[in-house]
Amino acid sequence: MEAEEGKGSVLMKHVVIAKFKDGTSAAQIEQLIKDMANQVNLIDPLKSLHWGKDVSPWNKNEGYTHVFECNFESMEGIAEYAAHPAHLEYAKSLLPYVEKYILFDYKLNTQAAAII
Repeated sequence: MEAEEGKGSVLMKHVVIAKFKDGTSAAQIEQLIKDMANQVNLIDPLKSLHWGKDVSPWNKNEGYTHVFECNFESMEGIAEYAAHPAHLEYAKSLLPYVEKYILFDYKLNTQAAAII
């Protein structure tokens, strides 16, 4: 699933891996995801958003269930997003439902991999 494709050249990824608290319903999670996806329309530096639920058969997720990949043009864009009032308000509505999460930011490697 994704929200708005291609609002600019993506060079940075902001990844959130989350585990929702026991008792959080599927409907609540779905609404939280819709609200997160709407941030693409509210916060300009956020170019696109992709998300999904773990489907791996190897059970190596350490309890984390969902991943959210936010795409930006720069680290400055990530900082602007993190400080934006719409994001701060969303975080207030999200965090009561989250047991734990990991944040990971990285610069997209645009070099082609060498075939060995």
